[in-house]
Amino acid sequence: MESKNPGSARLAHSVFFTLTDASDSACEALMAAAGKFLDGHDGCVSFAVGRRAEQYAREVNDATFHVALNMVFDSVAAHDAYQVAPRHLEFIESQKGNWSEVRVFDSFA
Repeated sequence: MESKNPGSARLAHSVFFTLTDASDSACEALMAAAGKFLDGHDGCVSFAVGRRAEQYAREVNDATFHVALNMVFDSVAAHDAYQVAPRHLEFIESQKGNWSEVRVFDSFA
């Protein structure tokens, strides 16, 4: 596989939320807020948010989260701008009260 210049590579941003209140309504509220505040940022070429697929319970499946967010940015610069964007910061501020753990995995795509 060809090595990519990180400055021009796409960046996949995956976030896994473990919630204090993991009720259906709390999960739905987090997903709705993600759609409102996180979708549509400049340079975002893919956006998905959803609950963990509980039917997949193999040894390799991580079952320690409730909601996953997956975004792909067309560049590192677009991702970096997203990180400090007011809508992203508003999402964090409005939702962080129900997070017991947040794990972020960024990788070149």
